Amino acid sequence: MIEPAKKTTVPKSAQNIRRIAIMAVFLALSAVGALIKIPSPLGTVALDSAPGFFSALAFGSIEGCLVIAIGHLLTSAVVGFPLGIPMHLVIAIEMAVFALIYRLVNKKIGLIPAVIITSLLNGVVAAFSVFPMGGMGAVLGLMPFLLLGSVLNVAVSALAYKALKGSRLT
Repeated sequence: MIEPAKKTTVPKSAQNIRRIAIMAVFLALSAVGALIKIPSPLGTVALDSAPGFFSALAFGSIEGCLVIAIGHLLTSAVVGFPLGIPMHLVIAIEMAVFALIYRLVNKKIGLIPAVIITSLLNGVVAAFSVFPMGGMGAVLGLMPFLLLGSVLNVAVSALAYKALKGSRLT
């Protein structure tokens, strides 16, 4: 009589190592994206968020939030933290929340609504982060650039996720 194959489980430590390795790869991609700028008044709009948004969809909330927040801090560091480190920490947390919302909306109602909602959050709502420092003029001056950057980052993440969904990577 042939015995059924026993299921082998991956030890928790190996899962953690895999998780850290995945985040490291996507943080590296985020660092590269931080160097690809979209011209804007602040200089912090770049293609750094796509790896974080992708990570949120493909790997989980924690991974996505960490990658996107650290990615924003890398982009800001490259241009010398123009709004000051405390403000960029607030924006990094804001980006993490947007990545979490992106994942949740994708799970509940689909990828297209998630792309639209996240693009608006990151492109329009996030522009109001500069209101205390520069008023409505700064918000309106930054918004078109932030919206363009947001649409590009979220679209790239959605296309990559759609292409890789169901593969061994995700």
